[in-house]
Amino acid sequence: METKNRSLAVLNRDVIKYIAMFTMLLNHIVHSHVFALSPLVSIVFEDIGYFTAPVMCFFMVEGFQYTRSRWKYGARLFVFALISQIPYELAFRWGQANMIFTLFLCFLILVAMDKIENTFLCTVVCTLLVMISAVSDWAFLAPVLTILLRQSGTSRKKMAASYGVVCVVFVLLNMGNLTVQPGNPSWSVVCQAAGTGIGILAAAFTVLVLYNGKRMEHGKNFSKWFFYIFYPAHLLVLYWLKTFVFV
Repeated sequence: METKNRSLAVLNRDVIKYIAMFTMLLNHIVHSHVFALSPLVSIVFEDIGYFTAPVMCFFMVEGFQYTRSRWKYGARLFVFALISQIPYELAFRWGQANMIFTLFLCFLILVAMDKIENTFLCTVVCTLLVMISAVSDWAFLAPVLTILLRQSGTSRKKMAASYGVVCVVFVLLNMGNLTVQPGNPSWSVVCQAAGTGIGILAAAFTVLVLYNGKRMEHGKNFSKWFFYIFYPAHLLVLYWLKTFVFV
């Protein structure tokens, strides 16, 4: 993306990914029930964690365009999706595929959009891949955001609109999952649901305004593998803490 004359573009890709790893950790601390957190802290940690997936979708689209080997890129995603599944189940017991599997589906969608020239056939394939994501984390929304970002090209306005659409849908879905209870009036439900969109909006601001289009000058290879290894590793740590320490 064009980054000239953007004084706020001060973060490189690796720094943003490290931030995304941290926010994901906060979200997973809540969902793994490792610590006894207050309701307010749990809500804040969870909402901050929604920063991660939209950032990963952005870098998925960018990485697909600039990677030296798309085959190796896809293979890494698939292998680490397999590696991460057992730690994911141990940490959460959700009975669904992990986020790296969702990113692998997003990768396949990008392959389809790049290679299939027939519009109807491409639409069918992409729709099937979106539907398959029903079995995984960030179902539907991550693949749809990937499609929208890919179709946006280099237009920041279109990218911003893509994030806006996904944010609204995500908030509405969460509003539907919340219920009005005694002592928890309807306006509180609306506020809680709106809070779930903060992470997505923060992600959009970060990659569209703060991102300078560069990588770290040193330690690029370390960072690349750290992002893959951190996912299953932190899930195993959370499971270990929950099972053997904070019992």
